[in-house]
Amino acid sequence: MVTVSLCMIVKNEEKVLARCLESLAGLMDEIIIVDTGSGDRTKEIVAEYTDQVYDFVWTNDFSAARNFAFSKAKCDYIYSADADEVIDEENRAKFRHLKETLIPDVEVVQMLYGNQLSNGTVYNFDRELRPKLFKRIRSFRWIEPVHETVRLFPVVFDSEIEITHLPEKAHADRDFRIFVQMTEKGSALSDRLINMYARELMIAGGPEDLKRAENYFTALADGEQTEPDRLKEALSVTVRAARVRGDYLKMYRYAMKDVASEAVSEVCFELGEFYYEQKQYQEAALWYYNAAFETQAVLNIRAGGDMPLGRLADCYEYLKMPELAEEYRTAARNWQP
Repeated sequence: MVTVSLCMIVKNEEKVLARCLESLAGLMDEIIIVDTGSGDRTKEIVAEYTDQVYDFVWTNDFSAARNFAFSKAKCDYIYSADADEVIDEENRAKFRHLKETLIPDVEVVQMLYGNQLSNGTVYNFDRELRPKLFKRIRSFRWIEPVHETVRLFPVVFDSEIEITHLPEKAHADRDFRIFVQMTEKGSALSDRLINMYARELMIAGGPEDLKRAENYFTALADGEQTEPDRLKEALSVTVRAARVRGDYLKMYRYAMKDVASEAVSEVCFELGEFYYEQKQYQEAALWYYNAAFETQAVLNIRAGGDMPLGRLADCYEYLKMPELAEEYRTAARNWQP
């Protein structure tokens, strides 16, 4: 049977931490907790489960904190968890079975991450596979009987274990502070982080978050070297930020840059919102229809689903077409991401 180290980073998690640790008790061979500056009872709760508690000065870098936690592990595998996760009894049994049967060649185990849409900030799906269990020490192996080479890619196993995400609140404010700090310093964001930042803005961003991000995404939208996928994301954020700020000339200019190629649902929805606010419901309905039926969402899947469908219902209510309004209202209620 393999051994597993639990590695967590925490800060002010007294409301949810005991629930998490209790669900993992008995599954983990050691528990390592890295505290990044709690001012509540977090450390008292941790002390009931482990004496391996380390302080880490927070630097607005989750990777640095997680790397520090991983460096303390001694078991065969490392399980990474957040304080607002739990594993129920059915999945605890699956986890125990995994420990008994896992073969040493497996280097990463993915688990289903469920309930993501509850207070989510960057999620478009309620369940998805995520890497959760990592082999602590990786051994390089030669492969192929001829023209042999070293296997560079990890062996990944997709398990049926499901972790339930039970957040108390969204964490968008925390993430936005880090993104703003990075962009203001001129730090280059990877394609993955650009996507995550844009998604978080379109799903959970408020007017001030959009305002602080607007220049960065406008520059991306204007960049000659911006890849097509990043361009669509940048245009979506720029159009929304300009509309929310009331700069309709800029909104329309960047929206047409998107529509002139292959429009995305997010931009069509923002155009619908503009005309809806102007009480031009016929024009708004046209763009909402395009968002729901003629285009695909790239950041917020709801921009191509229940959001424009609900707005279509509102438009047809104002246009005195109650049957059509009810049809779209029903479609919005029944829509599933």
